[in-house]
Amino acid sequence: MRQQAYGYAAVTLFCLGIAPVVQAELKPISDETMGEVTGQAFMQIENIQDIPGNPHEFTRMTLTMDVETRMNVDDVQAGELDGGVDFAAQHVALGHIARNDGQQFNGRTYSAGDTVHFEAFKPYIELAEDPAEGKLSGFRMGFGQARGSVSSLTSSFSGDIGLKLVDGSGQEFDATLFDENTQATNYRASHIGIDDGTADCASGTNCAPLTHLQSLYVGEEGADGVTDFTNDFFIGFQREGVEWQSPDGANVINAGKGVFINLPTSMKVDMSQLISQGVDRLQTHRDDMGTQLF
Repeated sequence: MRQQAYGYAAVTLFCLGIAPVVQAELKPISDETMGEVTGQAFMQIENIQDIPGNPHEFTRMTLTMDVETRMNVDDVQAGELDGGVDFAAQHVALGHIARNDGQQFNGRTYSAGDTVHFEAFKPYIELAEDPAEGKLSGFRMGFGQARGSVSSLTSSFSGDIGLKLVDGSGQEFDATLFDENTQATNYRASHIGIDDGTADCASGTNCAPLTHLQSLYVGEEGADGVTDFTNDFFIGFQREGVEWQSPDGANVINAGKGVFINLPTSMKVDMSQLISQGVDRLQTHRDDMGTQLF
């Protein structure tokens, strides 16, 4: 079936002492004329169905916009239920301010006082539905591409932090989240460390409070020390476990019930440093209050 597009043509005549007259008529636009027009939709909607082994169907709504921001939030609590909180943090910040001249981030060199934005491209909202029961199983908010600093004083965390930790012998480990009893968990964790059988959060052996990790850099490891964009930074809200796919389909992230934050980072931190002094906070306010807060 051939579709016809229509344009709107209008001519307005103004004469002294005479009321304006408007003449308008819808006229067909030829296929040749339509072919000369280019553009991109502000919103793209994808329906992702019949994923092998995945019981959910997904609808992703992506905005074709770019965001560069630096923001501060005094207090965040999400998923408060049953006497606990899935995610609880104070002084949450995206982006920061360079403290010294010559600091390098995102492959650029900054002077003291320059704003280092958190970069986020193609923000999206995605819904997960259980077609068998016809109910919404969860939704998440994320970005097609993101990189930049995230700072916080986090007391409770549900999700995954893609940090590498280095022990005293130089061996690298994927960071593990723990509760206060040194039980590995990605639900309401309060500590982070190395799960090699020796961790003890009470004594500070290969384990440190999450409040020691005050700033990290979201992104993937790139060439020459430059942090590349990641497409796996998101926050999800699930009423049951959901296997979220990366926007490019390369990865699957298993998010449990409740609030789930996925923080991919290419950072490597010495475990002894994390325990003894922590990772200093970047400057996230114009009035620099030091490395421990703002």
